[in-house]
Amino acid sequence: MNTRFLNTLIAVFRHGSMAEAARRLNVTHGAVAQQMKALEEELGTALITRSGKTVHLTNAAYRILETSQKILDDIDSLTALANTQEIRGELRLGAGNTSLNSTIPNILATLIDRYPSLQVSIRPGLSSDFYPSVENNELDAAIALEPPFAMPKRIGWRLLSEEHFFLLASARHQGKSAHDLLRQESFIRYDKNSWVGQQIEQYLKKAGIVPKERFELASTESISLMVNKGLGVAIVPNAWNLWKQGLNVVSLPLPSPCAPRRFGLIWARSSPRLQLVEVFLKAAVEEYRA
Repeated sequence: MNTRFLNTLIAVFRHGSMAEAARRLNVTHGAVAQQMKALEEELGTALITRSGKTVHLTNAAYRILETSQKILDDIDSLTALANTQEIRGELRLGAGNTSLNSTIPNILATLIDRYPSLQVSIRPGLSSDFYPSVENNELDAAIALEPPFAMPKRIGWRLLSEEHFFLLASARHQGKSAHDLLRQESFIRYDKNSWVGQQIEQYLKKAGIVPKERFELASTESISLMVNKGLGVAIVPNAWNLWKQGLNVVSLPLPSPCAPRRFGLIWARSSPRLQLVEVFLKAAVEEYRA
């Protein structure tokens, strides 16, 4: 059976005449009449009756309308499935400790649920390492900090999150001035070689503070645990809330302006795995907005 004939039958029903059905289907009146006759012959029953120039559907036609529409809908769905490219292959992703211990597991769970054939290989590291890796096609994408330099046009960027800085201190310092504590207490510094560490150093210089450095670490989690032990104070981004549970610490606002830490996804615009990057980005945006 030619399914176009079913479509013609439904058009005659919807528009009330073969002439109007022909106009809507962009065919001739004769073509509609021929298709209706062919469908009647194939089904072995009359589908229309004529009264002068008026055409009416028979009871048999009305009985098959709903099933005919369902058949056409199923064919549309089948066509869409046949023309949808399955998402498969390996996505090479770079990610730092903050995202690996927070958002990445949820993003991956969403991806695998949607695209069971997708594989993701994760390389831990620092944002400063991810940019050249993406440019050199060693990584397809990475969740990274916005760099302190202008990104080349060949690198795509989408902001996912902004994290403001504050002073993390032992709970006994509740209500005290962040700047006073930075001058008086031992300072647990964020790695000076990292972009976050450089941002914190710029803040200290602008505030005219030379802290008494004791430790230097590159992990927000580790810094939080050391503050909890009373080993000093630290300037950290608000991602530290991930580790606050069970810690006897407080967050104190910084008196002077400090630009937030900005996280986003980077990728090579010419990547052969751009489709995989796009589905990851969609899931990442959903997670960071949740």
